[in-house]
Amino acid sequence: MPRGYLRLNAVRRGLIVPAMQSEKTLIDDLARLATGAAGMLGDMKTEVETRVREQIERIVARMNLPTREELDAVKALAAAARAEADALAKRVADLEAAAAPRVRPAPPANPARRTRKPRA
Repeated sequence: MPRGYLRLNAVRRGLIVPAMQSEKTLIDDLARLATGAAGMLGDMKTEVETRVREQIERIVARMNLPTREELDAVKALAAAARAEADALAKRVADLEAAAAPRVRPAPPANPARRTRKPRA
């Protein structure tokens, strides 16, 4: 039997794979492998994010930090205190202005009338 006949027969039975077909299966296998790896990496990313978030929440809970609502309440109190302090400062300035004696300022000295001191 000719050698080509045996090879063709083996290919038909699936015992050997032609070169072009083996490249296609290799590429298909690599694509499946990459797809599986990408899925696994996505799952790992989700798992790592979950673990890190849990750890950060534990650390923050131990630090006894104020909640957002408490912080907003303190900000509102500080703004109200600042507004009240500004109003009181304005009131004090008005009262001081009203209590100050009404004195006319002295007219500026005329520079032409200056006398010179005698030289010693």
